[in-house]
Amino acid sequence: MKLSTFGWLFAGAVIVASAASAADGSAIYDANCAMCHKVLKPKTGDKAAWAPLIAQGVDTLTATTIKGKGMMPPKGGKANLSDADIKAAVQFMVDKSK
Repeated sequence: MKLSTFGWLFAGAVIVASAASAADGSAIYDANCAMCHKVLKPKTGDKAAWAPLIAQGVDTLTATTIKGKGMMPPKGGKANLSDADIKAAVQFMVDKSK
């Protein structure tokens, strides 16, 4: 089966969009999460504080972040963020805290 020019362009756009999404976790964190997670617990990068959270898995952490927990309001108070944005930021924090 041959892909048309449109098919190749679409496939390329999907690949580029996926790469851009992976990079967005850092930008989303910087713009929306860092102000709290650089000074409040769990601080991004604090391996001991994050270890039990990381053990729950990214999907569980994402769901908790979307709902809110303790002092953190739903979506960290950023209702305009999509669930995918939240997951990207959570993944960024997990990666920085391993």
